[in-house]
Amino acid sequence: MAFSTNGNNRTAMSEINVTPLVDVMLVLLIIFMVTAPMMQEGISVALPQAKGSAIEKKSEVEEFVIAVAREGTVFVNDKPVEEAKLVDTVLAAKEKNPATEVYLRADKDVPYGIVVRIMAALRQAGIADLGMITSPEERPPVTQ
Repeated sequence: MAFSTNGNNRTAMSEINVTPLVDVMLVLLIIFMVTAPMMQEGISVALPQAKGSAIEKKSEVEEFVIAVAREGTVFVNDKPVEEAKLVDTVLAAKEKNPATEVYLRADKDVPYGIVVRIMAALRQAGIADLGMITSPEERPPVTQ
């Protein structure tokens, strides 16, 4: 609160400084804008809490790799497939061999929405375990 005197009158004039109030409200607005999208429920992904290393493959297990190219084209084991027929193709492979493992490999420039849409369709079809294929992080050599 600020007090000032008006020259000859000698009466105190009180004014409320709203600048700190506006600052606090803007900070709260930013916090809510950042946290609101995180409150929406999405597909759960259990990430390992260890340093990454290559996983040994089981020779008897068949792999089913879904690849998404930069343009959004979907491939199943290097054969192009329409996104609408993807779930049927995966389910047909799972019926032949229930131990088939399903992996998703997407280009880093593919829009996030396409990858999430494919993951959601597979999840709704009953594919609970979906592996994500990535390349190891390249780190510059350490010089001493």
